[in-house]
Amino acid sequence: MSALTKLRLFSKSLGMCVTVNVVLPVRKDFAPDQKLPVLWLLHGAYGCHSDWLRLTSVVRYAAPYGLAIVMPSAHNSGYTDMAHGQKFYTYISAELPSVLPTMLNLSTKREDNYIAGLSMGGAGSLMIGLSHPEKYAAIGCLSAGAINAEGNLHNSPRRLITFGDEPIKGTYKDPLGCAQNILDQKLPCPRIYHACGNEDFLLPSAHKTRDFFQNLPGNPFDYQYVEDPGAHTWEFWDAHIKEFIEFLNLPKQDGIYI
Repeated sequence: MSALTKLRLFSKSLGMCVTVNVVLPVRKDFAPDQKLPVLWLLHGAYGCHSDWLRLTSVVRYAAPYGLAIVMPSAHNSGYTDMAHGQKFYTYISAELPSVLPTMLNLSTKREDNYIAGLSMGGAGSLMIGLSHPEKYAAIGCLSAGAINAEGNLHNSPRRLITFGDEPIKGTYKDPLGCAQNILDQKLPCPRIYHACGNEDFLLPSAHKTRDFFQNLPGNPFDYQYVEDPGAHTWEFWDAHIKEFIEFLNLPKQDGIYI
């Protein structure tokens, strides 16, 4: 059993009101001061804050671990501060993690925060997680690679609106560059779980990302790549968000209504 909270709040970085879904575990022994570990869960292109709730069993998978789930909307922004649009990267990577813990009992400790997503949200989770390694202990990327705006999206109107025509190398929009910077600066490495279906149209991007991390000596990100039968579908994402939650190695909590 979990509590679903639908928050309507004003975002300074976006300059508008937004909706965020938050799922909170319900404890038998109510502890108002207990801070909850948090999974920041990102939707894909053309999706919204309700997709994961409607189309997967992620709430049931997270409940035994006392894990809160935060699900924002980012439209088709690629989770960036758009070249021609709003600042969704700032909103999700900085504003929400600062504001929500003041409203709810969410932990701000790095070891209690994880970020994951599918497709556009999978690339977004790598981008946000690797550009803020001090905030997240683990990253889950499903059906995506570090950069999905290549290939058939290269120089498309959607890519130009999101990324502009400036090079992304060396910026927060360059997840693999951010990963290398983490190593160069000896920053804490988030653990990474990466899964893609063998019939997924983003498999080439996933393979480029896989090759980068698997070629790092010593596997510093504890990188795990899974390529199972499947395509770009909710059946795949439902199964693999469950695997990601198990990848976190969280202890099951006593006293939680399941």
